[in-house]
Amino acid sequence: MKNPLIQLNGITKVFRVGGEDFSALHEINLSIEPKSFMSFVGPSGSGKTTLLNLIGGLDTPTSGEIKFGDESLGDMSPDQRALYRRENIGFIFQSYNLLPVYNIYENILFPFLLANLKESAVRDRVMSIIEQVGLMPQINKRPSELSGGQCQRVAIARALVKEPRLVLADEPTANLDKENSYQILELMLDLNKKFDAAFIFSTHDEKVTKFVRREVGLEDGYVRWDKRRNGVGDFE
Repeated sequence: MKNPLIQLNGITKVFRVGGEDFSALHEINLSIEPKSFMSFVGPSGSGKTTLLNLIGGLDTPTSGEIKFGDESLGDMSPDQRALYRRENIGFIFQSYNLLPVYNIYENILFPFLLANLKESAVRDRVMSIIEQVGLMPQINKRPSELSGGQCQRVAIARALVKEPRLVLADEPTANLDKENSYQILELMLDLNKKFDAAFIFSTHDEKVTKFVRREVGLEDGYVRWDKRRNGVGDFE
C-alpha cells in the first residue's frame, strides 16, 4: 500500500445541541491513498459532511488525529490550517458557491487573487482549465446565465486550477439531473487522472457508486463498510 495522503486515527466529533452532547463521529480510522477516487456514502446525518470538513481543516475533531502526509492537523494554528487549505485542497460544494457578480473566468481566477498572485502570471492556467471543463464558449457569462451542470463545471475548475493534492466534493451531483450527473462524474474522473489529485465525495447518490474505486459507508457516525471495487475508475 502507498503511503497515505490522509490518515485518520480514532476520530470522534461531538457537537453541543440543545444543551446535550451529540456524537456525530465515533472512533473513525481510515487511510486514504494519493490519487484516490472515493466516496463517503450514507443517509442524511450519518457524518459524511462532518468527516469532509474535518479532513479539509474547516473543523477540528473532539479527539483523535488527522494527518496529511507527515503533518498533523491538530498541531496547526488556525492560520496554519488556512494555509493548509489554500495550498493543498480544492472544495466543490453542492450549491456551487460561485460569486454572482463575476463571470466564469473571474470566478476561477479568484483563488489566485486571494493568494496575491498577479493575473498575468496565472492567466494561462485559468484558460487551460476552462478549456478542459468545456466552458470556453461561456467564458464571459455569469452564474445566473449558466445551467446547473455548467455551474458545477465552474466549481470543479475553480477547485482544480491551483492543482491541489486533494479535492473534497460535498454532494456534487445532488442538484443535477441524471445526464448532467454522469457528465460531471466522467469529467471529475478524467481530471483525477490528469491532475493526480485525490477526490473524496460525500454523497447518497447511487450513480456515484458506478465511478468510484472505493466506497466507505457511514451510519450514525460509524464506518459500517469499506469497499474497494474494479470498474470505470481503475487506472494506474
